[in-house]
Amino acid sequence: MNDELRYMLARTVQGKMNRRNFLGRAAAVGLTASAASTMLATGLKAQTPQKGGVLKIGMQGGGSTDSLDPALAANQVTFQLLKLFGDPLVELDPEGGPVLMRLAEAVESTPDAKQWTFKIRKGVKFHNGKDLTPDDVLATLKRHSDENSKSGALGVMQGIESLKVDGDNVVVSLTESNADLPYLMADYHLIIEPNGGMDDPASGVGTGAYKITVNEPGVRYVFEKFDEYWDESQGHFAGVEILVINDNTARTSALQSGQIHVANRIDPKVAGLMSRAPTIDVKNVSGKGHYVFIMHCNTAPFDNNDLRLALKYAINRQEMVDKVLQGYGTIGNDFPINASYPLFDDSIEQRAYDPDKAAFHYKKSGHDGTPIVMRTSDVAFAGALDASALFQQTAEASGIPLEIKREPGDGYWSDVWNVQPFSASYWGGRPVQDQMYSTAYLSSADWNDTRFNNPAFDKLLIEAKGELDTAKRKEMYSQMAYLVRDEGGLILPMFNDFICAITTDVQGWVEDPNQDLMNGLVAHKCWFA
Repeated sequence: MNDELRYMLARTVQGKMNRRNFLGRAAAVGLTASAASTMLATGLKAQTPQKGGVLKIGMQGGGSTDSLDPALAANQVTFQLLKLFGDPLVELDPEGGPVLMRLAEAVESTPDAKQWTFKIRKGVKFHNGKDLTPDDVLATLKRHSDENSKSGALGVMQGIESLKVDGDNVVVSLTESNADLPYLMADYHLIIEPNGGMDDPASGVGTGAYKITVNEPGVRYVFEKFDEYWDESQGHFAGVEILVINDNTARTSALQSGQIHVANRIDPKVAGLMSRAPTIDVKNVSGKGHYVFIMHCNTAPFDNNDLRLALKYAINRQEMVDKVLQGYGTIGNDFPINASYPLFDDSIEQRAYDPDKAAFHYKKSGHDGTPIVMRTSDVAFAGALDASALFQQTAEASGIPLEIKREPGDGYWSDVWNVQPFSASYWGGRPVQDQMYSTAYLSSADWNDTRFNNPAFDKLLIEAKGELDTAKRKEMYSQMAYLVRDEGGLILPMFNDFICAITTDVQGWVEDPNQDLMNGLVAHKCWFA
């Protein structure tokens, strides 16, 4: 089957092309009507979900300090756990359309987008047997709005003036208009818990398709299908097992030997080779994810903007994309937005590797010449160790003494990221610019991992939330991009593809650019052949 016909078949079984058009295309490439009909019937059968079996997923990005508290989820493993046992109010559309309804069955707003009403679905049960109520939703949103919760969603909850229950609805009133609010409610931290998690935030009790039975942080998690799950169209497996396998080689070996069915964060260096194996499919999709090096702007020597600029000019972005990502990604420009976002400004000049400018800013910073320590780990992102080594080499060529300190994977997300002043990290991106900036660059955000405290930026972000004129809002986001790029502590050399691999008996894969492993829904939407 040629590539064009394979593409047409996929569109037909997905309902995006009618049968007549497919048969016509098949005839054009020389296939008989009988052969084309057989091919279509086989394709349609393969797209019919089968029930049962235990899906085993090998994942990088977990540690022994991980918690089931949704507020504290900070890596790929905890992200996946939340997706398994919990549901948000709304979910992101893989094709970039309006949000999809989940625990909210309808969303409406006032014309000025200052008040939003979420109608809460009835007939939904928590794993503990309790019925979901609007009060549970209200309590969840209140907890994540509380600074004491240390929630990763705290930044996106800024700007909420009041929350209330009105019958079957939860009403969210904002201080300013915000047309993006439904997208913000898709934040994976905001899964709904009984009483909002106020009683036991790390219970692992949600409304999700799978109920947790074994919780061994940093090692293994086991789930069984929740028999009373409200959505019969999802959750086809009888159970799911998550194995934390932070070592790249061990994880790919486990997939190749059949110990697991799915592996995340495939190293780009081996993706091409793995794709040749007859029992493995490598899946990659471009999106908003990015690999970064982060500096705390309030900590010496990174409180000096000339030093930050020196390091930004001392990195060769194209070399990293070529050598680390092997082409599975694109170069970044030191702000966390790319063309995947609808209001992206493509006129912003691309920052290039310039050892002379790096040397100029380094000298201007007055740094004393002692080694600048950057911490990294193989769990920071796929190829982080190689990327750090390349950074060290190009910095040295600029006269900047960069010292690379390799940290153990276990505990990296609790002891290094957002703690140490200079480290390697990654972000999965967010559905809209407001959420990305509110989560990680707003001065008061708990996940402001560059300690970027810029009043002009904060003011623009707040104003952009309420600006309903698209052209004006795009200009505001452009100004914010320049502030982060030129004054912030973010070094963003590359936007990464999400690269996963599955065994060929796993069916139903959907390309989803929103996050790793089909935005964490691989166990919901896939099934065994």
